[in-house]
Amino acid sequence: MTLAPLRLKPREHHRLRAGHLWVFSNEVDIKATPLTGFEPGQPVVVQDAAGQPLGSGYVNPHSLICARLVSRDPEAVLDRNLIVARLRAALLLRARLFAQPFYRLAFGEADGLPGLVVDRYGDVVVAQLTTAGMERVKAEVVAALVELLAPRAILLRNDGASRQLEGLPSYVETARGEVPETTVLEENGTRFEIPLLHGQKTGWFYDQRPNRTRLRAYVAGRRVLDVFSYVGAWGVQAAAAGAREVLCVDSSERAVALARANAGLNQVADKVTVSELDAFDALKGLRADGERFDVVVLDPPALIKRKKDIKEGTRAYHRLNELAVELLADDGLLVSASCSYHLSREALQDVLLRASRAHGRELQLLEQGGQAPDHPIHPAIPETAYLKALFARLRP
Repeated sequence: MTLAPLRLKPREHHRLRAGHLWVFSNEVDIKATPLTGFEPGQPVVVQDAAGQPLGSGYVNPHSLICARLVSRDPEAVLDRNLIVARLRAALLLRARLFAQPFYRLAFGEADGLPGLVVDRYGDVVVAQLTTAGMERVKAEVVAALVELLAPRAILLRNDGASRQLEGLPSYVETARGEVPETTVLEENGTRFEIPLLHGQKTGWFYDQRPNRTRLRAYVAGRRVLDVFSYVGAWGVQAAAAGAREVLCVDSSERAVALARANAGLNQVADKVTVSELDAFDALKGLRADGERFDVVVLDPPALIKRKKDIKEGTRAYHRLNELAVELLADDGLLVSASCSYHLSREALQDVLLRASRAHGRELQLLEQGGQAPDHPIHPAIPETAYLKALFARLRP
C-alpha cells in the first residue's frame, strides 16, 4: 500500500525523532499536505520538512493531535498482522506479571497501539477505541483479540470523553458473544463483582493495584475511610486485610450497591459500611460529627482534565486533603492519589504539605506509588505517566 504523505514544518520533527508518537495540527505544513485532504483515520507516512520519512501512522484532520505514529517503518500499516504482533508482545509481559488473567492487556501508545485500551477479565474482554485511526480498524482489533485470547465475550466501551476530541460517536457495543451485566475478578486474594455495561470506564481500575497492595500493611486493627470508593476496591481489601471497621463513600447508587455486595462476597460485611454521598459532603459531615479515622484513602477521578483546569482542580485537591487531614487520628495514615496528568507528583506533595500545615499538623511521607506495570510508561511520552499515590503518616 502506498501511503499518503503528511509533511511537517521545518524543525518540527525533533520530538518524533526523540521517540514521541504524536503530531499536533500546528506542526503540519498545510501548504504541502493540507489537512483538509485527509479522511479521519487515514493511514499516512509522516515526513520531515525535507520529505524524509519519520514513520507511518494515521491522521485525523479534526483533532488537535492530528496524527499518531504506529511504526518507524514508513511502509508499515495498522492492520491485523501488526495489531496481533503488538498484542502478543503485550500479552507476554502480562503473563509474566500476573498468575491470573485479570489485567490491562493494552495501554495505548506505551504498548505500540495508539488509541487502544484493552482490559481482560478472565474470558471477557473490554476494549476502548479512542481515536479515528483505531476506530477505522475496529474489525481487525476484534479479530486479533479473538485470535490471541479466544474470549467468551468482547465489549467495546466506546463511550469515553476522549472520543469527542476525535469527532467520534459515543456507543457501547458487544463485538463477540454475550456480555454479562457484571463479572467477577480477583485481586490480592479478594474477589470483586464489577459492572461491565454501565461501570466507570472499562469497569475496574487495574492501575491502582500495587498501591492497594501497599495499603494492606497499614490497616490491621484500624478504622478506615475510603472516599470515592466505587465498588470498594480499597475499602473491601482493607477489611479483608484485617481492618477493624471500614466506611466506604461514593455518590453512585450502582457503585454503592456493588461495594456492599463485594463486602459480602468476601465475608467482611460486618466490618464494612457503605454510604451513598457526595465526597465533599461526606467529609464535611464526618468532621462536624467529630469522627476520626486511622486511615483515610482519597482516590478521586481526574479533577484536572485539561491544562486550563489546573487552578480550579488544584483547589479541589486542596479542599479534599484538608478535610481528610482533619479526620485523621494521631499516627493516622493518609493515602492521597491523583490520576490527573496535569497535577505533578511534586504538586500533590505540596497539596499534602499545605493541608497538614493549615491545621498545624505534621506529615511524614512513607511511600510513593505510581501506576501498575500493566500500565507501562512510554519514556518519550510524559502523558503516559499520570498516576500518583502518596502514603503520608500524621506524626503523633
